[in-house]
Amino acid sequence: MEAMELWQIALIVAAGVGAGGINAVVGSGTLITFPVLVAFGVPPVVATMSNAVGLVPGNIASSFGYREELRGQWKRFAGFIPASLAGSLIGAYLLLHLPEDAFETIVPILLVLALLMVVGQPSLSRYLKRRALRRHEGGHDDGVSAEEGGGLSAGKTVLAFVIIFLTAIYGGYFAAAQGIILVALLGLVLSDDLQRLNGLKNVLVLVVNTVSATTYIIVGHDRINWTAVVCVAVGSLIGGYLGARIGRKFSPGLLRAVIVVLGLVAIVRILTL
Repeated sequence: MEAMELWQIALIVAAGVGAGGINAVVGSGTLITFPVLVAFGVPPVVATMSNAVGLVPGNIASSFGYREELRGQWKRFAGFIPASLAGSLIGAYLLLHLPEDAFETIVPILLVLALLMVVGQPSLSRYLKRRALRRHEGGHDDGVSAEEGGGLSAGKTVLAFVIIFLTAIYGGYFAAAQGIILVALLGLVLSDDLQRLNGLKNVLVLVVNTVSATTYIIVGHDRINWTAVVCVAVGSLIGGYLGARIGRKFSPGLLRAVIVVLGLVAIVRILTL
């Protein structure tokens, strides 16, 4: 790829800010940075690898920003780490070893699914809030003490483990909207409110992105666009911090509209390669 111009670098940094902020609040920030990188001529697989490495600082910032929501969840989180580790390694392996034309065939499908998750997120949030309220009113609240004591049944624990493992495979391979997928599926198993689920999601996504990014650097460092990595990293670090602090004040409808438009641009761009 040719050297980027200053305006392209500025736009990638701005995209990184948006992605870091959206990842902290909702998830799906990849649907901002990935289309921008592809639009500037970065090959899709290279864009995915570079994006994964660059978003890690933002994941760290957003996880730190949600430390209050993580209080009381660390024992449960520790039990889920193996699922995230194993799944992300498998996803990274698939990305590195499957033919690039397979990626270009699969990713538009994954993008469509991710965009559907983004569009359906408000309805999902309302459902999860109603569900949590019913459980609380019915005296079935799995509060902090239950979580620390391993209050989940064996069946729910296994189901949550499988959900995290499969989502981590997806995240290691492509990553777009893995946070939304995690919140959606874990919300059906765990009774936490959305903010606590979001905190758990941020840390699990951090694990997945860190493992996959490390794998890309070790095995495929020559296929990473380091200019893009630095731009996305700087932007996502700022965005992750801001998103965790003030991101809840942003208009969710506007964020979803931006994500959907950029996602559609990425699909068209990949299909016309």
